Amino acid sequence: MIKLISIEPKQGYEILLRFSDGASGVFDFKPFVEAGTEMTEPLRDRTFFKRCFIELGALAWPNGFDMSAGSLHQRLRDDGKLRRDPKAA
Repeated sequence: MIKLISIEPKQGYEILLRFSDGASGVFDFKPFVEAGTEMTEPLRDRTFFKRCFIELGALAWPNGFDMSAGSLHQRLRDDGKLRRDPKAA
């Protein structure tokens, strides 16, 4: 099972995600923020957005919104944005 091992907020609504399989990629959360759902509306506040953390290998925020590492990994792969560190293989 793939887990997040580190995260790093970048500019805008992007977060650099590093996974347990040695892969990494920058995920843009702007579409989630723009959706303005009950769970994603708080992410509009950049200070709140940067309060993301890893919980049980998933990406999470203090309001309870979370995304599994597997889902993020697949989205990055499908978009061609997943990079692999050959040293980690």
